[in-house]
This record gives sequence, C-alpha cells and structure tokens, in this order.
Amino acid sequence: MVAVFNKEVLSWYLITLKIKETVDANLKKSPSPQWQSLPHRLRLANGTTSGGEGEAIPRQAQVRLSPIRAQSPAHSPKPQDSEWVVTIRGKLAQARAEEAACPWARLSVYRVPKTLREGDERAYMPQVVSIGPLHAGKRRLREMERHKWRALHHVLKRTGHDVTAYLDALRPMEDRVRGCYDGRVAWMPSNEFVQCLVLDGTFVLELFRGALDGAKGFSDDLGYSRHDPVFAMRGAMHAVRNDMILLENQIPLFVLDLLLGIQLGHPEQTGAVASLAVRFFDPLMPTDTPMHRKDRSRLESSVNAGAEAAASFDPLSDPMLHCLDVFRRSLLRAGLQPTPPPAARLWLKKWSGQRRVADKRRQQFVHCVSELREAGITCRRRNTDRFWDIRFDKGVLHIPRILIHDSTKSLFLNLIAFEQCHMDIATPGGNNITSYAIFMDNLINSADDVKYLHDRGIIEHWLGSDAEVAELFNRLCLEVVFDINDSYLSGLSDQVNRYYDYKWSTWVASLQHNYFTNPWAIVSVVAGVFLLLLTMMQTFYSAYSYYRPPP
Repeated sequence: MVAVFNKEVLSWYLITLKIKETVDANLKKSPSPQWQSLPHRLRLANGTTSGGEGEAIPRQAQVRLSPIRAQSPAHSPKPQDSEWVVTIRGKLAQARAEEAACPWARLSVYRVPKTLREGDERAYMPQVVSIGPLHAGKRRLREMERHKWRALHHVLKRTGHDVTAYLDALRPMEDRVRGCYDGRVAWMPSNEFVQCLVLDGTFVLELFRGALDGAKGFSDDLGYSRHDPVFAMRGAMHAVRNDMILLENQIPLFVLDLLLGIQLGHPEQTGAVASLAVRFFDPLMPTDTPMHRKDRSRLESSVNAGAEAAASFDPLSDPMLHCLDVFRRSLLRAGLQPTPPPAARLWLKKWSGQRRVADKRRQQFVHCVSELREAGITCRRRNTDRFWDIRFDKGVLHIPRILIHDSTKSLFLNLIAFEQCHMDIATPGGNNITSYAIFMDNLINSADDVKYLHDRGIIEHWLGSDAEVAELFNRLCLEVVFDINDSYLSGLSDQVNRYYDYKWSTWVASLQHNYFTNPWAIVSVVAGVFLLLLTMMQTFYSAYSYYRPPP
C-alpha cells in the first residue's frame, strides 16, 4: 500500500512539474501577463499535507498555480496613439478652444469671401494706402508710409504729446482690436500691431480734420504746406479716399475715437469721428441732390459742437463699427419706411426664414424697363437725396437720381460685401444696399434700358457708354445670396408685378406705343377713326332706308 501510495504521489508531482513548464512557456510568449497565486496549496489525495503516511512530497513540490485572466477592454491599457491620431486630437483641441472663445462675436473688419472677389479683385484691394493690419507692409503701398510718419509728427508737434501717450493708451485694448479682424493677424507682433494702429489712425484723423474746409483746413488749422503732395486736397486725395472706404482697409471706430480724444484732451469722447467721416466721404455719395435742410443742419451742428452733439447724428442710434459702416448708415440716415408686403408674401417670408437658406432663384424683383414699358409702366425721376427711396404709384415708378462714376462699382461692391459678411445686419432692414443693387439689376438688362433711364434723368454717368453701365449693374450681385422676402422693396415689387399682370394696362400701353409715338401717327389714327365712324353712319342709314323707305 505504501508503494502504491508513493506511486500516486509521484504521478501528482510529475503532473505539477508539467503544468509549471507550460506556464513558464506562456510567460515568455505573453507581453504583459498578470498572475495571481492560488488561494490554497495543492493537496494530496488524502486531503493532508503533512503527518503520517501522507507526508511523502517535499516542500519544493508544493507549487502555487494561477490561471491566466482575460482582461476586459475597459481595464486593458490603451495602445500608444500614432502621430496621425495625435495631430487630429490637437486640431480638435484647438477647435474646442476657438469655439469656447467665440471670436466671431467681435468681428467687424472682414476679408471679402473668394466667391465675391473673383469677379473683380481690384475693387477690394487698396491701390495707394493701407489702413489697418490686413494689407500692412505690401510693397506697392509702402510709398505712403513716409506720409503717415509725417502726419504723426504734425500731431505730436501741435499737441506737445509724447508718442508713448498714444502707444500706452492702445496697448490695453490690443486683444479687443485683434478680435475685430477676420483673418490671421497673429503673425504681427504686439509692438508692430500697436504701432500700426497709432500710425494709420493718426493718418486717417488728419485727413478727416483737414478736409473740413477744403485745402484751407490742412494749411490753416493743421499746419501743412499748401503744396503738400497728400495733405492739400490734390489728385492723390481722390485715390486715398477710395482706398479708405474698402472693407478690408478699416480701423475700428473706437480706436479712432480714442486717438482723437487724446489729441483734444478728452479721451472718453465718442461720436466726433463719425461726423468727420461723413463729411470726408461726401464726394463719394452716389447722388448730387442736395441733402435735406434738416439733415444738413444736424450734421453741421454735430461737427461744430463736438462730441456731445455728434452722438445725435448717429443715423440708426447704434454703435458704429468703422468708416465703411458710418458711410453706409449715412446713406440710410432717414430710416426706411418699406411698403408692407401682402399676407402671401409674409407667409413666404416666414417660411423662408424657417429654411434659413436663401434661394438664388428668388432674386427677381421686377421685369426690366423694356418689358415694364410694354405693360404701361413708366419711370420718372424723384427729387430726393435718398437714392434708395423708390416709390410706385398708378403705373409710375418714381426713382431718385443716381450718379455713376469710376468709383461707384468699388463702392457698391464693398458695401454689398459688408452686408453679406456682417451677421448683425444680416436681418430684415440690414441688406438695403444689396436690395437696391438687385432691384436696379432687374430693371437694367441692356443699353436701351440705361438710355431710357438716362433720358428720364434717373441715371447720370461718366462711363464710356450705356452698355458699360448695364454691365456694371448686372455684375454687382453675381454671387450674392439674397432673398427678396427680406427686402424693403418686397412690397413695392408686388405692386409693380400686379400692375404688370393686368391685361388692360398692357393693351393700352401697346396702343400708345404703336399709334401715339409721333404726331403723324396720331393724325393717322384720328383720320382712321373718323373714316370708320363715317362708314358706320353710312351703313346705318343705308340699312334704315331699306327697311323703312320714305312714304
């Protein structure tokens, strides 16, 4: 029995050694094994580990075994991310930080979208002078830099200030100013950025203040020479003024207000720069009709009385962003009184507002002038300085006079781009310049349409031909996204289209067009009608005498 018992113990011992060898082999193959010891020793067949006949295996044979545990995905260590995944995680972190910062809320100076600028790149690019950081340092604009430094020198000489007064005042608001620009201005170091604001802002203010009384303001008030190449209202001033109205060539208005306030000794003042800007950009107005007496008196009082009265001239009673925004609001200074659209149009407006996507097909206000004339609708000049204030009454479109010159295209393109980019004005009443441009585009399809409006005193231009004017209006809004339901002209267009669809007016217009265009045609029509009446009378009396002969 002892021999048999020892033989069984020996078998258990050999099995234990075999298991140990297998486990060791798995340890070498496994990258990160985790072992746990058994909670008890391997027991003998009789259930004891020592004493009596069962004390046959040595202590070395008492092996601890631990099975291999399968790890769940939640507890298993994650493999090292590849360089590609690390790059993606970094971009996501950057996007999360940018979304949290919400930089778009402060944007006011935008880069014109590529879809808009493909038609005419030159219309959005400064040709003589850069204002602000977006075009700073470009080679073709460096010639004007020395005149900016001269302007700063004149300001410091007149005021007796040190340049650090302006630099130190703008330094705390650097982040706020950077947030106004659409595009990466982070490339510009802090010192260079503040220097750009002071240099360009001072240059702009010198032009505004000197242009108040023509060339006399520069020489008498600001101390410039009458022969100055820039500050003397010479030919260069026209090019400089055109560059200063571009969307990408702006400085925030609060920066200009601060710089002017430091010069005048009132750093907290606001509003004076807006009044100066309106006077400076007045030659760019697309109308030559005199300003209403009430508006002109308010403007002059705001300029002469300073900051307190200047605030009252704000056309829309909201903080203004930059010079282009000031100019746009001065064009719309009276506040629009649009014709209310019918109920059907209001329902369409609500539906399109829910879609939040404007339909390019819904940009046709009215038919062209030639087609309107065939339907009996005529155009007449309306005497007002508000070129956008179009009226319709009893088949007559009353359109204010508009001037077309070499700067008109660039001016309208930048105003339209601003309305397309700035979210705060992309609301009903915030796309008025775009609405007017599309309305005129609908009216004008050919040189004949331009000629008709020119003969009525509505369009005056200094371009090469009427065809160039037609092409100008037809290309203003090529890539503009617009919905006529959000336009101040939507009600007027409904009135015109209803009149256009009325058949009786079309017949009367056709009669006038074919038979009353000249005196000889009128004589022919009258003679024909007279002969027709005589023929009818002769036929009547002949039939009457046949049926009732005389007694």
